Amino acid sequence: MTPEEQELIMGLVIAPGSPPTRTIDEVLAHFGESDGGALALRLLRDAMERRDSDDVEFALVVKAAARASGEEFLEPLIELFPADWHRDHEDIVPALGRFRSPRTVPTMVLATRWVPEYLDFDEARALAVKAIWALGAIPGPEARQALEDLRDAENEIIRENALKQLARRGEL
Repeated sequence: MTPEEQELIMGLVIAPGSPPTRTIDEVLAHFGESDGGALALRLLRDAMERRDSDDVEFALVVKAAARASGEEFLEPLIELFPADWHRDHEDIVPALGRFRSPRTVPTMVLATRWVPEYLDFDEARALAVKAIWALGAIPGPEARQALEDLRDAENEIIRENALKQLARRGEL
């Protein structure tokens, strides 16, 4: 992706106190696309193939701006999550969580156990907490079992959030 294309996509971002400077339609027109989800998926797959951390972020911006949430994103996001060459784990977990799919349970469990090096400073374990809340919204025995396993975790934050989700689900 060129610097100009990156700048165009960054114009979609809503910053506190200022609206976006670009529209999804402008971005779509530039890339010759009519479907924001298709563009986001193409950009995401390309970034993954090239292992380009910056372009992963830009693809996720397009995905969010286009409000794209189709099933076609599920497998690429599951595949992308454990990669240590990008810094978008905290964006991938909620994106996967919106699927509420039992297929995401192993990824969510990994997100409660693994701390990417760049998040090593985070004593609040925000990534794990996002994953636990996503698990709480996933129906079925796989998610329930994952939460039950997490209530015995060594980390107090993980334990407490797992208990909250089990209680919210009525499974305590």
